Amino acid sequence: MISTYVQRIKEVYPDLHIQDVKRNEIGQNNDVFIINRSLVFRFPKYKQGLEKFKRETGLLETIRKTVTLQIPYPAYQSFDELEVGKTFMGYSLIEGAPLWKDELITIKSQKFINEIASQLVMFLIELHSIDIPKAIRLQKQYESIHGIIEVLFTRIKEKLFPFMRLDAREKVVENFNAFLNNIDNQSLKKTLIHGDFGASNIIWNPKDKRIAGIIDFGGSGLGDPAYDLAGILSSYGEEFFEICTKLYPNGRQISERVHFYRSTFALQEALHGIDHNDAEAFEDGIKEFR
Repeated sequence: MISTYVQRIKEVYPDLHIQDVKRNEIGQNNDVFIINRSLVFRFPKYKQGLEKFKRETGLLETIRKTVTLQIPYPAYQSFDELEVGKTFMGYSLIEGAPLWKDELITIKSQKFINEIASQLVMFLIELHSIDIPKAIRLQKQYESIHGIIEVLFTRIKEKLFPFMRLDAREKVVENFNAFLNNIDNQSLKKTLIHGDFGASNIIWNPKDKRIAGIIDFGGSGLGDPAYDLAGILSSYGEEFFEICTKLYPNGRQISERVHFYRSTFALQEALHGIDHNDAEAFEDGIKEFR
């Protein structure tokens, strides 16, 4: 399997001397390979994700000069044939490791904790303030955040309710209705968001205890900036999230939306499992609701 991907890279970049290949198992929507311990190559797994992947590549080229943290720069690209196994992007590996919660809680210095929070929030402020590229702006530009959540709620009821306990279903209905019936949520302003701002995509340098960069912009597009903060809440818990909300403009005001989005993550994981015939993703998402 790996040899097929390596052969494709060689076809497009015959001068790239490949000495070492390692598969990275983290990657729900992409097959990811580390080449020569210095380059990352990503291949979309699903046909329906190919156009989105192409948009992501263009977005990375657009925003890299606007954000202060390092992000992937797709120096290697293959979009001549939009097919699974042939389409890819490649970029220099951002040195470091994912900032898992277990790593964060080992940091005893509040100064370092505050600096990490500041780095993450500054990145989000920069990202959410970017003038949205035309290619992204045209993507579902007429679809409101309220409408997106209505569609998500409908899909959850249709596809997941049959697998859920009655009290779990009732809680989900209560949760979604509270969001959808809140008049303040019916005309929310959309910004450019990362879309998957969680621990696996936040790369840090353990030695310096600083964020090294942000990866995987596959979920980026127009959305509610509170969604990215929900990634922080989900990954690191309330205490660290509280530090971040004090740094983010109007952080307190959007906290309710952040908690709502956080409550939908597992259900979205289960939906992903159904949509892509991924039994593991489905089980991971649905287990707390069975």
